[in-house]
Amino acid sequence: MNAVLREPLVHFFVLGAAVFALFALFDDTPPPVSAEVITVTEDDARRLAGAFEATWRRSPNPTELNHLIDSFVREEVYVREALALGLDRGDAVIRSRLQMKMEFLTESGAGAITPDDATLEAHLAAFPERFAQAPLVGFEQVMIDDTIGTEALMEIRALMDAGGIPDGVRLNLLPPTLPAGPPRAVDGTFGTGFFEALATLPTGKWAGPVTSSFGRHLVRVTERRDTRLPPLSEIRERVESDWRAVMSVQLREERYKALVARYLIVRPDDPEGLRQ
Repeated sequence: MNAVLREPLVHFFVLGAAVFALFALFDDTPPPVSAEVITVTEDDARRLAGAFEATWRRSPNPTELNHLIDSFVREEVYVREALALGLDRGDAVIRSRLQMKMEFLTESGAGAITPDDATLEAHLAAFPERFAQAPLVGFEQVMIDDTIGTEALMEIRALMDAGGIPDGVRLNLLPPTLPAGPPRAVDGTFGTGFFEALATLPTGKWAGPVTSSFGRHLVRVTERRDTRLPPLSEIRERVESDWRAVMSVQLREERYKALVARYLIVRPDDPEGLRQ
């Protein structure tokens, strides 16, 4: 035993242990700071799985879900480190996205409000042009030669009112009978202004000529409906959707006014001078 204690290697280990013990006793290095926690909640996992299923039309298997969670953690790590380095400052894209998120948080409040009938009736009355149904007209038409004069036109109209098909009426590729349609549909077929020209014609009698992009027509109006504002019961969903859109804008602007009131805004003394 004494021989072992006299070995230089043993002396080295004993001396080393004493040095480490002394270093530990007097070391003033602060203890390591606990790591910042990134918690992936069950809601996070469900959201990741839902996004996967929406893309691939199936649920992720355990390996795929773990990969999704790893990607989520990677993103969170980089985002936190980027924010710590101030990389978000001066980035127009990030600033725009943050503004959009703040506005979305405010506007989403409109979705939590349930308007009553009186509120929607008032909205309908305030914006009738948004909900009015366009006027409609249905008609029959034939094309006539450009050379036919006024007296001949009167005879042709009278004969057609009696059910006849006179000479001078030309066959054409346009539909002879059109169901009731709005201005956009009628003008889309016959040219701008054709619907308006039909507004002055009588119903049930051949009249004209009315000029279109294709030539002259005799027209018999078969159906007409003026601009109509439906009652709330028929269009409640549309009115409520429009009301929420208006409320979202109002809430956003009111919230902005409240937020900007917290700041002292300092503007350039001469903004116009900066353009020079």
